[in-house]
Amino acid sequence: MNKAYNYIVFFVGLAVFTATFAVTNLQSQTIYGQELVGSEKSFISPENSLVVKTPQKEAAKRIKVVITAYSSCPYETDSTPFITANGSEVKEGIVANNLLPFGTEIRIPELYGNKVFVVEDRMNARKGYYHVDIWFPSKEQAIKFGSFRTYIEVLES
Repeated sequence: MNKAYNYIVFFVGLAVFTATFAVTNLQSQTIYGQELVGSEKSFISPENSLVVKTPQKEAAKRIKVVITAYSSCPYETDSTPFITANGSEVKEGIVANNLLPFGTEIRIPELYGNKVFVVEDRMNARKGYYHVDIWFPSKEQAIKFGSFRTYIEVLES
């Protein structure tokens, strides 16, 4: 029994070492807390140290835009500042834009790497079509963000 137990411990230890070695030796790039491996994004779950991989969507097109920020203040929105024009509640990762349909996924690579945002809100018509507003939980964060001229990547649906 003791010999069998030693074999089990040895093989479990070897498996853990091999998995750890494979994960730490992947040629990868870390952007905003996410490890990018090839065309997949992966991360290590702190609870169980498993590597989870999800395929990344490819960019269908790039559009030059102005990026600004907004928060859920009634004078920045309408009478329902916590509900988007699409009818969902505001949350991190929501953007407002007048050009793209609701549900469109975009990336802002120069500012956020591979983080994906979803168009769920609209802007005042005077902002036009080539303007994206990122939602922030507070007015202070939105002001601190400022304004940028960059491009977005519209992801394949």
